[in-house]
Amino acid sequence: MDCPNACTPVAERVEELLAAGGPLPVVTAGHPVLRRGAEPFDGQLEPALLARFVEALRLTMHAAPGVGLAAPQVGVPLRIAVLEDPAPVPEEVRRARGRVPQPFRVLVNPSYEPVGAARAAFYEGCLSVPGWQAVVARHAEVRLRAQDEHGRSVDEVFTGWPARIVQHETDHLDGTLYLDRAELRSLSSNETLAARWAQPTPEEAARALGFELP
Repeated sequence: MDCPNACTPVAERVEELLAAGGPLPVVTAGHPVLRRGAEPFDGQLEPALLARFVEALRLTMHAAPGVGLAAPQVGVPLRIAVLEDPAPVPEEVRRARGRVPQPFRVLVNPSYEPVGAARAAFYEGCLSVPGWQAVVARHAEVRLRAQDEHGRSVDEVFTGWPARIVQHETDHLDGTLYLDRAELRSLSSNETLAARWAQPTPEEAARALGFELP
């Protein structure tokens, strides 16, 4: 049978995942797929299968819940990620973190570069590192280049929390976890974070735990 794309191993893996129905299982730190750079998307999934996979990523992201999800996080080594953030946060947090609502987006073969030298540091978590968060200093503004799920070019500048999401999810496609960039002295369980470090910014945590902010 002639099926150069539909019968690729990655397509077979996606079909297996989708056959189970519901949210996809999220792989966690220690799984090799999270540490290998994902391969560029170049038609490994035919359009109908890609659409189904994207919808499954969206469902999984919502169910977690999270604001972004990369294909390697469900065991698929392709440069595809989704993001969406309704930003249901208090006004004080919104102002401090630059967290504004983001519509659902599909990023295919994304890359980013910093815009300016400003950096911002906030607590950050990851669906593949459940139960923990740490402070990560990231570029405050980035330029994203990618394609969407229909092959249309994306070239957009993101600032604040949306820029953080873009960097976090794109890093996943390069085999990088947020812990690789984190201030490890800030590492906190979700319970401790909620009890002690729920402020809009991590200044108090930095003083108490002994780490520096940019």
